Amino acid sequence: MTEDKAIWPPIDPISAGLHGRCPRCGEGRLFSGFLTVGKRCVNCGLDYSFADAGDGPAVFVILIIGFIIVGLALWVEVTLSPPLWLHLLVWIPLALVLCLTALRLIKGVLLTLQYANKAAEGRLDRGE
Repeated sequence: MTEDKAIWPPIDPISAGLHGRCPRCGEGRLFSGFLTVGKRCVNCGLDYSFADAGDGPAVFVILIIGFIIVGLALWVEVTLSPPLWLHLLVWIPLALVLCLTALRLIKGVLLTLQYANKAAEGRLDRGE
């Protein structure tokens, strides 16, 4: 990531990430598709080549949504004892919708936090 020479107002990275906005100006689009990060901000020209969330968003989504779905399914089973087909009819679509929604939100937040904290690939200092 190159050093920023322009003066930009401080942007809340959480809000910018949840709205899918540029981490520098808060106005341009971060995503060009559903989960595809754009090449650059159309508003301020920030190059998004630094943006790499890796597997972080998927791990958070699996843990958070999995906890919610399994907890709710267990509660429904214990209190109502519905048939298995009803569990499948309710929990699979709910899990899909929640996972896809949360994946975009969490990816946006992680990318904007990466920019705000100037996170980069780790390098060893060899004292040269």
